[in-house]
Amino acid sequence: MLTLLLLSLAGSVLAAVVGTLWYSNATPMGKIHMRYLGFDKLSEEEQKSKMEAAKPMMWKMYAAQMILSFLTAFFVVFVITMSVQNGVPLGMAVGFPVMSWLCFMVPAIGAGILWSNGDREIAWKKFFSDISANLVTILLIAIMTSFFV
Repeated sequence: MLTLLLLSLAGSVLAAVVGTLWYSNATPMGKIHMRYLGFDKLSEEEQKSKMEAAKPMMWKMYAAQMILSFLTAFFVVFVITMSVQNGVPLGMAVGFPVMSWLCFMVPAIGAGILWSNGDREIAWKKFFSDISANLVTILLIAIMTSFFV
């Protein structure tokens, strides 16, 4: 159980790194994200003002995101570890979280974008960016876990 928790903790850190890189201003995905939120329509002064206003709450947002990422990582680590320990080939074990991504995360992300108030011109780009970020995160956690099972 300790191994599961430690791998899940490492997976949540990995998810934070992927998210930070994926949505940074230096990447096309980060630019899509900021445009979708309407940040590109603000003046430089308004952008700075919003960033300053968000700073006091940032640690709470990162803490909440780490908890959410831990849940995802725990699921991936648990499914892969238990599957491999019960004789399921690693490739098939990785397929279980990928199918969960396809059947649960993709529709949830799609519904969130569909019903949001974001920029409709780039909704599909945002959708594919977000589901790709989730898939990359799941696969990296799965690869990391495969070294320990």
